[in-house]
Amino acid sequence: MPSAEIIAIGTELLLGEICDTNTAYIAKSLNQIGIDIYRTLIVGDNSTRIADQIRQSLEQADIVITTGGLGPTVDDPTRQAVAEAFEQKLVFQDELWGQILSRFQKFNKIPTSNNKKQAYIPQNAVPIENEVGTAPAFYISENGKTIISLPGVPAEMEYLINEKVIDLLTMLHNLEGTIYSRIIHTAGIGESSLDNLIGELEKMKNPTVGVTAKPGQVDIRITAKAKDKSNAIKIILPIEKAILQKVGNYVFGYDQDTLESIVAQMVNKKKIKISLFYKNMNEDFMGRLNKSDIFQPLKSFQNVYQKTEEIEQSLYNKSYGQKMTVFFEEYFDPKPGFALTIKYKNISFEKEKWFGGHAILLYSWMENYLLNTIREVILQKGEK
Repeated sequence: MPSAEIIAIGTELLLGEICDTNTAYIAKSLNQIGIDIYRTLIVGDNSTRIADQIRQSLEQADIVITTGGLGPTVDDPTRQAVAEAFEQKLVFQDELWGQILSRFQKFNKIPTSNNKKQAYIPQNAVPIENEVGTAPAFYISENGKTIISLPGVPAEMEYLINEKVIDLLTMLHNLEGTIYSRIIHTAGIGESSLDNLIGELEKMKNPTVGVTAKPGQVDIRITAKAKDKSNAIKIILPIEKAILQKVGNYVFGYDQDTLESIVAQMVNKKKIKISLFYKNMNEDFMGRLNKSDIFQPLKSFQNVYQKTEEIEQSLYNKSYGQKMTVFFEEYFDPKPGFALTIKYKNISFEKEKWFGGHAILLYSWMENYLLNTIREVILQKGEK
């Protein structure tokens, strides 16, 4: 299977003024047709640097996709950079200019003189018509190597990937395979502990197994290469079964599942009413929880600074039927953390946790821990 590199072009990306969403979209699209992504990069609007990177990428990958830098302004250098990389001249294409004029007419706009720059492409390039924008794309395919230059506007890039590029690459590189991934979501176990349990499986070549840590959650990705999706799934299934035998107690979902969606399904199916009381919590964070389908309208416990015996009796020990009571308190001394108490039927759960990660991840970690604990408490009653 061929390999690819993706080069996102634009100084605004390097400055952090906008986020590069194109690379992720292109990578996922290429994976689906069996193309391995070797590396992704961001290069500023400098034709010499872009040309150097294109040469390097073509030395180690079969396919290079660039995105961005195809506009009409001086700081849109991709055309020139590709020409430099292949030691070619830029050549004016009457057909491209006609397409550009047609696009402007469609949008009820008049092109300026610098738009004519977009009708120039490297001499050995083949144009790719862009029916949804004014920036034509193009490709060069020589000696088993292919470079495709796409516009940076996400809607235009996505259209061209789906309508033109996938079919083009399939033809040029005789693609007959696919790459398919299955994601297993776990919570309640740390990355190192999980790795210790399934480490031997992570040494496999096909399928590959990888672990990704998130705040309060760890994902296991199983990725298989095969001639089609059904065969990829057949390769994945026995490995998935082996993983579940080792860590199944920590698994809460798969692929697009989230802790919030899974817990909401459990709570709604069993008609469990959860009253959440809180103290010293971030109001924005609590507001987000209040919008979920899991909790009853939130009640502030702000004026209670100590859990007295009377409060214990009135709030925590009266969890009858399908009622669950949760008390959530945030700490900041000596470091961020929380205390959590849950009462449900005859189950009583109390835990204090301290956070050692980056502050920006604190509330995601707290939310996932809270939701997973609710999930585990429900499961203890056999209520899946």
